[in-house]
Amino acid sequence: MAGSESCLDSFPRSGRAGRQEPAAAPDERGFTLIEMIVVMIIVAILAVAVIPRFASRSDFDARGFHDGTLSLLRYAQKSAVAQRRNVCVGFGASTVSLTIASAFGGACDTPLTGPNGVAPYALTAPSGVAFTALPANFIFLSSGAASLGQTFGVTNYPGKTITIVAATGYVQEN
Repeated sequence: MAGSESCLDSFPRSGRAGRQEPAAAPDERGFTLIEMIVVMIIVAILAVAVIPRFASRSDFDARGFHDGTLSLLRYAQKSAVAQRRNVCVGFGASTVSLTIASAFGGACDTPLTGPNGVAPYALTAPSGVAFTALPANFIFLSSGAASLGQTFGVTNYPGKTITIVAATGYVQEN
């Protein structure tokens, strides 16, 4: 092999003791001062606009309770139709619970099992969240209609309300 080239000769040679030569000239590495300032401005804008929204959980808790109540009421109406029994909806200042009649046309006397397998199917608001005005208790009839139509909202979640249409039992978000 004296005088012939080996395949190792095609690789770049390193400097002393296995050190590689820099790939780029020193003026081509790193960020410029302008790039650093732009990045810092963007981070500052995000800090001012986004971080305060995460500091207050009450808005998120209110939205979660609103959506949970909406889902619970829709589940109650569908359960009344599917099981052909009355489903009673009971409200507290910050709670909603469901019971069902054990027989067709009877009174609500049995806790309704929720989709998660827990009975009674109920929802409790997080601390600091409640209904804006206490909704009246009502019944979803086996036909799906509601015994009472009403509209109510949740504190810390302005502009959004839940409406129950008595004639159809339709539960909607306004």
